[in-house]
Amino acid sequence: MTGKRIAFLGTGLMGAPMARRLVDAGHQVTVWNRSPDKAAAITGATAVADPAAAVGNAEIVFTMLSDGLAVRDVLFGQGVADAMLAGAVCVDTSSIAPHIARENAARLESMGIAAVDCPVSGGVKGAEEGTLALMAGGSGAVIDGIAPVMASLGRLTRVGPSGTGQVCKLANQQIVAITIGAVAEAMVLVSAGGADRAKFREAIRGGFAESRILDLHGARMVDRDFTPGGPSRLQLKDLDAVIELAQTSGLALPLTDGIRSAFADFVASGHGDTDHSGLLLHIEANNPAFQSKEDR
Repeated sequence: MTGKRIAFLGTGLMGAPMARRLVDAGHQVTVWNRSPDKAAAITGATAVADPAAAVGNAEIVFTMLSDGLAVRDVLFGQGVADAMLAGAVCVDTSSIAPHIARENAARLESMGIAAVDCPVSGGVKGAEEGTLALMAGGSGAVIDGIAPVMASLGRLTRVGPSGTGQVCKLANQQIVAITIGAVAEAMVLVSAGGADRAKFREAIRGGFAESRILDLHGARMVDRDFTPGGPSRLQLKDLDAVIELAQTSGLALPLTDGIRSAFADFVASGHGDTDHSGLLLHIEANNPAFQSKEDR
């Protein structure tokens, strides 16, 4: 595959390893980040101080930003869309509300720019290893065209038209959050019952409770290492979007309602930048009987 001219906007926790994989795959990558030092740290890429300057010669422009407002501002407020080549492809890997993704796509397409909403799942580890789940919404022909580039990042699946990538990411985030809550509650239960958390996790591996969450986040809970890979404030942002979509669709999602409330309380207590597996701390703090048992 001949290397492509790529711009990558947003080189934070997820964007940086993704940009590095594109460099390692032989592409010409120009990077921008709001904090310039994070862009400058991408060895082999060209770092620029202005997002519009990054995209002028790019065939594919990736965005990996915090939310829909940030994506909209960078694309249309800071001149990125105006600076992009006609016929270029904008691949938004951020997690944003589906209606914003559809609005952005329509606006870009009116300017002669193809748009793909392609949020990802797999965390920093998946980004580093190139094993991300890539959920793409947009034209099948466009997605097929970028597939060779996306292969270095993970497994690409077209899930439907514009906006559906974000819908699937929200559903993914439902599962992640609810499963984190389930594993955290189980950790508290087995501790209260006198079992060893690490041995509990080891014992159930390979059974029906096996999951990527039990593997990675269960280990974080055992080790009590909540350095952010997925900050809780971003998990809450996605759950808020799930609830909004559910309400507009006339859906009742009681499990999601419950876990959203738990994350809202956890973030409000000062844990916005704690990894989402740190919800364990919230569940522990809300169980005085468990606390008193631990103190004995």
